[in-house]
Amino acid sequence: MKDFFDYFFGKGDTVEFENFTLAHILPILLAAGVIYLIYRYRKQLRGLSFESQLRFGLALTMIITEMSYFWRLVGMPSLGANAAEHLPITICGWAIIFGSYMMVTGSQKLFDIVYFWTFAGTVFALIMPTMITYTGPTRFRYYQFWLEHTLGYVALFYMMFVHKMRPTKRSFVRAYGMLAALSVVAYVTNRMLGPGANYLFLAEPESTPSILDVLPTFFPLRLLIMGSIITAMFLLCYLPWYLMDRKRAKAA
Repeated sequence: MKDFFDYFFGKGDTVEFENFTLAHILPILLAAGVIYLIYRYRKQLRGLSFESQLRFGLALTMIITEMSYFWRLVGMPSLGANAAEHLPITICGWAIIFGSYMMVTGSQKLFDIVYFWTFAGTVFALIMPTMITYTGPTRFRYYQFWLEHTLGYVALFYMMFVHKMRPTKRSFVRAYGMLAALSVVAYVTNRMLGPGANYLFLAEPESTPSILDVLPTFFPLRLLIMGSIITAMFLLCYLPWYLMDRKRAKAA
């Protein structure tokens, strides 16, 4: 049994996960299926007597999924994890934390942040999940990663379809300001910890293949390019709502 747990919760020494294989596509398709069901039965979900408990259950699952990443590192000394390299300074992690509280409280302010951070930030992790290169479907980290990065989308679409929440221009500003604050924290942390610290990928390219490999290592240029990409992604995320608002204004 110990050997099984050591293997299941451990990290491989060779590449176990490859992009655009069934192990990559299937979790995304499953999440898309759940989102479709939420849309299909949104009216029924809205009228459930235990709807708030349903949201609480999803929020609890999101928190446990996020925390289990750290529980695994603490409980598996063989991983040789350096606590300084695993601080909770990530867009994906905070999107899940904010998203879980959003599900419980129905907060519009949290929705604003989660909407833009999820669609403009975690989408890169879905396209190129470099963090699990050495952990395939036989490892715990594989399932923790996909739950963390897909439950955020499930929560967002749930609030949009069932509770009719949506972003506004103010949402854009709020989400961008919070991201700027997190970036400052990440930059200062990277500088304090030195080589090996690479929060928000501001310091250097990842050691495993990543969509960010094309970026330069020169920090000012790297920051400028990443900022431009994020700004464009934020604008793209708001574009459908902007177009819908214009269409309604013309029809009025």
